[in-house]
Amino acid sequence: MARETLIQLNEVWKIYEIGNVKVEALRGLDIEVKQGEFVAIMGPSGSGKSTAVNMVGCLDIPTRGEVLLKGRNIARMSESHLAQIRGKMIGFIFQTFNLIGTLSAKENVMLPMVFQNVPYPKREQQAIRLLNQVGLGERMEHRPSELSGGQQQRVAIARALANEPEVILADEPTGNLDSKASMIIMDLLKALHEKEKKTLVVVTHDKQVAKYAERIIMLKDGKAVA
Repeated sequence: MARETLIQLNEVWKIYEIGNVKVEALRGLDIEVKQGEFVAIMGPSGSGKSTAVNMVGCLDIPTRGEVLLKGRNIARMSESHLAQIRGKMIGFIFQTFNLIGTLSAKENVMLPMVFQNVPYPKREQQAIRLLNQVGLGERMEHRPSELSGGQQQRVAIARALANEPEVILADEPTGNLDSKASMIIMDLLKALHEKEKKTLVVVTHDKQVAKYAERIIMLKDGKAVA
């Protein structure tokens, strides 16, 4: 059975105006991600990876071209509608973890569910389940400062899964980790793809990380070249 296209970028341009200078971050980028795929986006510095991530994650809209999520063009949506989609459809994992230092691991995982009006008992139950899933059942009351970098990234993965999104978007998820912690994180992501059929989009400069993906999209000068 053919897999549904979840994300599609058609001839996407993104032009930033800095004073009198125009910077073309994306120059007619075409990307398609199907349901259940594990895709890696690679490219040198300045290739447009970060801007492409922002488009895929509905964090920005194109100057021209289409960004389609399940066939709907996000360029025509309001910011409040985009925020709803980000909260429900896409789970984000960042290089810098972005955990809230004053909250415990469990509270960090519960936080995205607050914005979706999930009742407290269900939020807590889901957070406990996810932290056990990523191997941190004994650390759920610890704050980020009491966890290693690898453990913080596992909390971030659990948080990304909190609202059961269809797509996990990971931007340099191993960029701040040593090789051992990186392998643990990538094995976790691969398991999410294989066992839970999650759609994964990973942006990385690391060839070892990209090897985990089914398909690699190479960017250069704001375009997909391979």
